[in-house]
Parts: sequence; C-alpha cells; structure tokens
Amino acid sequence: MSESMADFEKEIEASFRKLKEGDVLEGIITNVDDKAVYLDINYHAQGIVKKADYSEDPDFSLQSVKVGEPVKAVVLSDDDGEGNVALSVKDAAKSLAWDAVRKYLEEGTVLSVKIGGIVNKGVIAYVEGLRGFIPASHLDIGYVEDTNTFLNKTVEAKVITADEAKNRLVLSVKEVLFEKRRQEKERRINEIVPGSIVTGTVESLMPYGAFIALGDGISGLVHISRIAAKRIESPGEVLKKGQEVKAKVVKIEDGKISLSIKDAEDESEAPRRERRRDNSPSISYKDEGAATTGLGALLAGIKLDN
Repeated sequence: MSESMADFEKEIEASFRKLKEGDVLEGIITNVDDKAVYLDINYHAQGIVKKADYSEDPDFSLQSVKVGEPVKAVVLSDDDGEGNVALSVKDAAKSLAWDAVRKYLEEGTVLSVKIGGIVNKGVIAYVEGLRGFIPASHLDIGYVEDTNTFLNKTVEAKVITADEAKNRLVLSVKEVLFEKRRQEKERRINEIVPGSIVTGTVESLMPYGAFIALGDGISGLVHISRIAAKRIESPGEVLKKGQEVKAKVVKIEDGKISLSIKDAEDESEAPRRERRRDNSPSISYKDEGAATTGLGALLAGIKLDN
C-alpha cells in the first residue's frame, strides 16, 4: 500500500514538472538497444539518448551502457516527435565540465595536466574533457623557444580563462611557477632573524636609501638615515653599486626587510672598544708604602737643601 502511494505521489510530481531545453537532469537507464539509451527521468514521458548524443568518443559502444545505472543528461527537446524527451549525455558532461573549470578558476586550483598537442603559439591540454590552450608565453617563467619539448609532458597549471559561450579555456603554467617562487621567497625571508647581522651587496641607490641584495632573490632596504653615523645628503656619498656591506636586520614586515649599516658598524666597534679598555695600563697600590707610580715615586731620592 505504501509503495502504491509513493508511486502515486511520484506520478503527481511528474505531472506538474516542466522541462525546458538546456535543463540538466538525472535519470535511471531502463533500456538500451542498438540505436539509443532510454531513461526514467521522473516525468510523464521517458527520456531518450541517441548514440550520437551519448559520447564524443569515436570508439564508444552502447554495449558498455548498463541498465539500472544513473546518468546525467541535458534536455534537447521536451518532445522528439514520438512522445519522448530528447536528451544528450555528452552535452551534460560538457556543461558539468564547464561548471568544474569555472570553479577551478575562482578557487585558483592547481591542476595536473598532460600536454596532448602542439598548435600555433602554444600547446593543448585537456581538463574535464574540455580542450584547453596554454600559450607559449605561459609555459614557463622565461622565454620558451621550442614548444615541442613539452609534448606528452605532465605539468601543473591554473585556469586563467573559462568562457563557455566562446568555448575558450586557457591555462597557465607560469602562474603556478610564480606562486611557488613567491612561497619559497617568503619561506627564506621568514628564516631571517631580526637583530642578526647579514652580508650583502649594494644593488641600487635611491634618494631615500639603498637596496642591499642578500642572495636568493631577496633584498633589503637601508634607509638613508641608517647608512652612516654622520649625516649624509645622498647614499652615493658613502656607498657604490656592487659594494659588499654588513647590515643589521632592523625588522621584517609584510615581506619587506629593513636594514641598518650604521647599527652593524656600531656593534662591530663595541668589541674593539672593550679590547682597548682591557689593554689600558693599570696602576696598582700597596697598603703600605708609596705608590708604585705617581708624584711620590718621582720625588723619591731627591734631596732638598735647608
């Protein structure tokens, strides 16, 4: 009784349901012949998918389709002329694929794709069954002279354009490489300890200070007020490009490194001042008798006449 009621409710729902071209729905395969696949789509008419609308694979065979399996399809027409709803599984797969690549674009997902072909000014890679284009300028950070060297290689790439209306899917390997480089640079910067003394090379001189190259693509800025103990009008008065200098790391903020050459010199001078104080001659005194040095010692032994 309960099953009959459920069937009745299902029929009522189906009678009120309206389908239109472009709707994506899910059905259960009820029958397969040598020309088409038939679906139960919870509608007053059954769905039919012709072989040509099931897959774009030229080797596809309807014998691989199993009765009872669920499948998603897009509505081509609510009436094929014989009372059936004409459906396309391959178009549904393409629509879902575009939904997926748009999500990859929004979330910046890194994809592993295989280069499947070489075309003018770039290469071809497939994502979710869609043909994607990677321009030669986006295959690497540097200039790519021969795109043929990428054929059949698997690369990491991001979606940078996903336009279903124009059937345009563009990927970039360079974006992924830039992001990896940025993360590695950030990691190296985080390893630098504020207050430590570093050695670098003057990279460039600006009116407000000097940029010091610390290696591995990392640079720090020495403000003009931190270059020398004396007041200077321009960094070029005491520094020149390519000069090796020592600097103290003042702070690291938002990936920017602030340095001080003056503070590094002050710290290196401090031990020398201590050593000079340690080497200064000392004067010792005894509890009894004259001082070993001083006026008493100089006058000792001098006889004065009355």
